[in-house]
Amino acid sequence: MVSTFTAQRCIEHFTAPDTAVLGRVLREFVADGKYVRSTFAYLGWLCGQPESGTAAQAVASLELLHAFALIQDDVMDDSATRRGRPTVHRQLADWHTRNHTGQGAQRFGRSAAILLSDLCLLWADRMLREADLTTAELDRAWPVYDLMRSELAVGQFSDLLNDTATAPSLEAVLDIARRKSGNYTVRRPLELGAAMAGCTREHTVALQRYGALIGEAFQLRDDQLGVLGDPCTTGKPLGDDLRQGKATSVTVIAREMATPHQRNQMKTLTAALPRSADDDPEWVCSWQKLIVATGAHSRVEQLIDQRVVAASHLLKVARLPALPLQGLMLLAEKCSRRDH
Repeated sequence: MVSTFTAQRCIEHFTAPDTAVLGRVLREFVADGKYVRSTFAYLGWLCGQPESGTAAQAVASLELLHAFALIQDDVMDDSATRRGRPTVHRQLADWHTRNHTGQGAQRFGRSAAILLSDLCLLWADRMLREADLTTAELDRAWPVYDLMRSELAVGQFSDLLNDTATAPSLEAVLDIARRKSGNYTVRRPLELGAAMAGCTREHTVALQRYGALIGEAFQLRDDQLGVLGDPCTTGKPLGDDLRQGKATSVTVIAREMATPHQRNQMKTLTAALPRSADDDPEWVCSWQKLIVATGAHSRVEQLIDQRVVAASHLLKVARLPALPLQGLMLLAEKCSRRDH
C-alpha cells in the first residue's frame, strides 16, 4: 500500500533523468519499514470501528511520516547505516561521487536527503487526505496528527542539546524520549486511530495510558540496543550514541550506579573518544563491559518489565474489543523484547 503510493508519487515527480536516483533510494527505504506506528494507529481505530481498508490506507501514511523522521535523524547524527543499508544521505553522496565531477559530495548527500525527507512529509499528508475518510473522521484526526508532528520536532531539538556533559537526570532523559520517540511511536498513533474512529473517552484514556507506558518501554529498549545490540540485527552502527556523547537512559543509569573507580574509567573512555565507533571497536567494547558491570543493563531491563506489566494490567481492565486487545497485548511484548 505505502510502496505503491510512493512509487506512484516517484513516477509523478521524478521525471528528469538526474532525479531517478531519488525514486530508487526512497522506494527501497520505504519498502524496508516495519509499520509499527501504522499498526498501533489501526488498533486504535479497531477500538471504535470494524476493520476497514480505508482506515488501513489512512494510517499507512504514518510510514511516510516515519521515513521523513528517520532520514533527517540520520543526517543530524551523521549515521552510516540504517536498516542494514547505507543511510539515505550516504547513498546520495556516493551517487554524486560516481556521477559528478568536483567536490562537495557529502554536502550534496545531506542536502538532497533533507529535500527527499520533506517530500515524504508532504506525501504522508497527501496519503492521509486521499484515503476516502469522511470529513468528520479527518477533522478528528488532524489535531492529533499535528500534535504528533510538533512533538517530534521539539523532541528532536531537545535531543540535539542532550549530552552526557550536562549530566541530566534519568527523568530528564526519559522526558526527551517520550517526546521524541515514545509518544510518536505508540501513544499518538493510538490516539490518531481512536480519534478517527470516534472512540469513547474511556477507551481513549486507556489507550493513552497504555501508549505512554509502552512508548517508554520502546525507547528504553532502543537505548539498550544502541549500546549492547548486535549491528547485524539492528541494522545500525553500534556505539553511535556513545561516540556522540548522548545521554541515554542506559548511560545515565550507568553513571548513577557506578562506583568512584568506574566513574574514573568512564572519564578515561570519554577522553579517548574515537572519530567513529568503527575506528576503535575495542573502545565500544570497553564501554559495554563497563555499563554491564555497573548494573545499568539489568536496571533498564527492570524498568522495561515494570512498564509492560503496568500496561498489560491497564488493558485487562479497559474493556476493549477482543481483536485490538489481543493486538495490543502482543505489541506490548514485541516492542519491549525486540532485538532490532
